[in-house]
Amino acid sequence: MSPRRSYDQYCSAARALDLVGDRWTLLIVRELLAGPRRYTDLHADLPGVSTDVLASRLKDMERDGLTTRRRLPPPGAAYVYELTPRGRGLLPVLQTLGEWGQAALGDRRPTDAVRAHWFALPLLRELDGAGVVEVRLDEGQFHLHVGAEDGPVYGDGPAPVEPDARLVLDADTCAAVGRGEVRLRDAVRAGRVTVTGDGPLAKALREV
Repeated sequence: MSPRRSYDQYCSAARALDLVGDRWTLLIVRELLAGPRRYTDLHADLPGVSTDVLASRLKDMERDGLTTRRRLPPPGAAYVYELTPRGRGLLPVLQTLGEWGQAALGDRRPTDAVRAHWFALPLLRELDGAGVVEVRLDEGQFHLHVGAEDGPVYGDGPAPVEPDARLVLDADTCAAVGRGEVRLRDAVRAGRVTVTGDGPLAKALREV
């Protein structure tokens, strides 16, 4: 394991960048906000990262107290990585960074990879309250744990429990929300998002 590089500056921002300023680190956090992930899952959802770099980043993050690694019981018997409370504390950092980066997002380029769950954090910024929201796009399904104080923030696939709300929308609308061009409530009002469910989150979105 290589020694951690440091800016050697007595500044909290510099200290934070000592820990998460390396390429790929914050995107690994983004993936682990979905809960425990296997190395192969992380590699599949981080297109462009080499196996050596991913392994190195995960070791650094474990050393720095951002992640832990544990072995699943049989029949899985695979190792998974998950965020520590300190690592999960980067959620608001990623949310603010994503909001700041909206203006740079622009239209999707031909070389841009996309995963349905990458829209999870932008949509999460648009939702208040607490509950489970299931989201269906042409590209796939994911679910959000709105207002969760610990545990996963989102997950791939259908919600593991009956969701408080279900949203159906296309990728263009989701991207427009991600770019800050339209608020989720306004998209519901315009008929670009279909909302079903009887939970408070569904009712709040329909009250437009």
